[in-house]
Amino acid sequence: MAVTPEQAELIERIRALVADEPVVREVPMFGSRSVMVNEKMIVSALKGGRLLVRVDAGRHDELLARPGAVQAEMGPGRDMGPGWIEVAADAIGGDEQLSFWVGVAMEHNRAVTGGRP
Repeated sequence: MAVTPEQAELIERIRALVADEPVVREVPMFGSRSVMVNEKMIVSALKGGRLLVRVDAGRHDELLARPGAVQAEMGPGRDMGPGWIEVAADAIGGDEQLSFWVGVAMEHNRAVTGGRP
């Protein structure tokens, strides 16, 4: 799968944030490049530098209130349900912003995998 320059840059930034995780791999998914930790997707680098994030469904509404966050859709009018959030590229332009979202995804990942490496 060919990635856009924005996706490539985002993937590099994500790699740096999960470099210390023992089990990380990247797979093509959702027409993008997804990052898996402990065999569960945490984020996907979407076209245009947007980010798809897998989060705890219980925090979904709280997280949707953050700048640039919207309900993720599988296509026009087909939302992916609670726990799937898309974040605009300009809302993750800074390292602290991206780190926040990867951190939230990792919290969910550890909860569903029992924190296993």
